[in-house]
Amino acid sequence: MIERYLLRYFLAVVEHGNFTRAAESCNVTQPTLSVGIARLEESVGQRLFHRSNRRVDLTPTGAQFAEHARRIEAQFNLAEEAMKQHRPDAIVRLGVLSTLPTAIVAAMAEALAEIDGLRTEFVEGRASELIDRLDAARIDLAVTMEPQGRHRAQFEPVASEGYALALPAAHPLAQRQSIAAQELADNVMLVRRHCELLAATSQHFTARGVRPFFAARSRSDDRILALVAAGVGVTVMPDCFTAPGVARVPMEDFAHVRTLGLLVRKEGAVPEACVERVRGVLRGRIGGVWGDGG
Repeated sequence: MIERYLLRYFLAVVEHGNFTRAAESCNVTQPTLSVGIARLEESVGQRLFHRSNRRVDLTPTGAQFAEHARRIEAQFNLAEEAMKQHRPDAIVRLGVLSTLPTAIVAAMAEALAEIDGLRTEFVEGRASELIDRLDAARIDLAVTMEPQGRHRAQFEPVASEGYALALPAAHPLAQRQSIAAQELADNVMLVRRHCELLAATSQHFTARGVRPFFAARSRSDDRILALVAAGVGVTVMPDCFTAPGVARVPMEDFAHVRTLGLLVRKEGAVPEACVERVRGVLRGRIGGVWGDGG
């Protein structure tokens, strides 16, 4: 069987009429190319070139063989091009924290869609669930909060933000610089069941004697935000949640901050272009102490 690289050596000699220039075009040494041509002639069983000090010319057999070699090489090239066009896209399984706004996740999807040959599978979950999925190789990259334990060393912090009240824009306290928990004693509250600070928030209010009426409990932050905008009640949310008709006001003595960043399943599991785009969305939409790339 004649190997393809020997055909390429042969066609290079035909094109350049010289073993040295042919070897240069094939990125091999001249002795290597000469050995290859000798092997090809041995396989064919006849000489393919007349060799002289000035030029190498085809023998009659070589001219006939050149026609076949050109057709074979052309078919090889067509086959390679066809396979490139039908090559399946790479898939990156992106785990996203369930308490990230839909708009930010959508911005990540839009940024990743710009990468040719990449398909993204989005997997939503709490921080602990994303860690478990990384460990089980069910996701490749997690956009999550700073973890504790053995994963902390691999975590790349990208952005940070605080938590504040989300109030209807028409709320009497909406224009305040800050609000004390006691001032909300008669307010209707909305509960975000996926909130990482649910226990801390509850303790903050109960420690100050505030036990409000709860009008809704939901795992959907978008639904809670819509209910705030509709005037149903107030809630505590990360600063990145904004919407028309919703005012954001800090709470007094509530200085909790969350750090958001990236965890990659293992080195090389995710193209750097993918990581860079996700990182850029976090920095652009949230910012914080790492927002300037420091």
